[in-house]
Amino acid sequence: MAKLATITVPDFGADADAPEVPVSEYAARLDAISRRMAAERLDVLVVYADREHSANISYLTGFDPRFEEALLIIDSAGARHLMVGNECQGYLPDPILRCQPILFQEFSLLGQPRASSRPLREILSGVGVGAGRRIGCVGWKYFDGPLVAGGALALDIPSYIADALRELVGGRERVVNATAILMNPRDGMRVVNSAAQLAQFEFASCRSSSSILAAVRGLAPGQRERETARAFQTEGMPLSCHPMVSFGGKASRGLSSPGNGSAVVGGAYTVALGVWGALNCRAGYLVADASQLDPAIREFYPRFAANFFDVMVAWYESIRVGATGGEVFAAVDRVRDPTLYDFALNPGHYLHLDEWLHSPFVAGDRTVLPSGAAVQMDIIPASRGPACGINGEDGIALADATLRAELAARYPSTWARIQKRRSFMTGTLGIRLDDSVLPLSNCPAWLPPYALDPTRAFAKG
Repeated sequence: MAKLATITVPDFGADADAPEVPVSEYAARLDAISRRMAAERLDVLVVYADREHSANISYLTGFDPRFEEALLIIDSAGARHLMVGNECQGYLPDPILRCQPILFQEFSLLGQPRASSRPLREILSGVGVGAGRRIGCVGWKYFDGPLVAGGALALDIPSYIADALRELVGGRERVVNATAILMNPRDGMRVVNSAAQLAQFEFASCRSSSSILAAVRGLAPGQRERETARAFQTEGMPLSCHPMVSFGGKASRGLSSPGNGSAVVGGAYTVALGVWGALNCRAGYLVADASQLDPAIREFYPRFAANFFDVMVAWYESIRVGATGGEVFAAVDRVRDPTLYDFALNPGHYLHLDEWLHSPFVAGDRTVLPSGAAVQMDIIPASRGPACGINGEDGIALADATLRAELAARYPSTWARIQKRRSFMTGTLGIRLDDSVLPLSNCPAWLPPYALDPTRAFAKG
């Protein structure tokens, strides 16, 4: 059972320079997806990207289209082409990857020059899209439920591209959704990360989690939301979602950006920051103890918050390489007090360059959690009593003995921080961790329910 204790979060530190994913790894990813194409009987794979949905193309090439659109086209014979707009001509992936650039100016912003580009159908037919060929389309979502008709024929890429592909191959049935190759929770390529990718995610998490830690420690009555956001120090890293700061009633709209609101004693707060590879969030109340809570939640919230921490503990103690998503779900659901709250969403999900890759954390799910997975402890409690909220979102990696040894050898400072975090979670907070669980956050499992006294946080009783 959760107990309040005096908790000092150590300074876990951070590296000055980000680890880089080597170009050889991107080349290996492109080769691997060509093999997956063959297994899926695809003649051509097209990977669409825009500003919001660039994780798949970035995973394969290290390139994202910033504020334009892009289309990576991979032929089963091995040819690779990358269609880009005007401004991405100077922002291309490493030539070693053999992604031949093609200018398609309709991927550019409105009003920019269009006179130097060939038409879309002409470009596509010139790179292998033709009659009788089978085309796989990768966007950022696939549809395996009853809510969208069409199944594998339902695409999430722009219709002007889908229409051109279907016309060129001679039939709708020959153009299929192939996003699952990269994003399926069971065998999607992006579910399993290399040591280099995980080290890069840990670097990102150091920035986002340290920012959240500083923001919560700095909360004070009268503070404006934009003042709180000054604690967010991303050093220019690309964001995976909009920064979030909310006080008072606005905190119930947790996705809100910082605005003009001010912190008030007794009011709610939410702070969250996401960058590529990491997101951290804390939510609770701007009080020093339960006596400062609104009478409507004064009795309810302490029990609500304590049980939420118990559920967090169950999550961390049940997750491991080889566990199934359903096993983790069952472990946390056994601990959840159903008189207090429900799970608003899945209790956790896979994490990548995008904040949410997919989630196997569903009742009865038999997906086995693999070594190399980056996983988010993201549990949102939907109160069954008076409206109130709490959050303690952080990321971990799962790594078997081989991957742990590689991380320790290639990234010793990263590994040292991970070991310090494990010691904090096990020794100070009392949470048992499987050897395969690698905490990435600089405030791991730190949950102060009364934010005006951040030295008092939950530990396992």
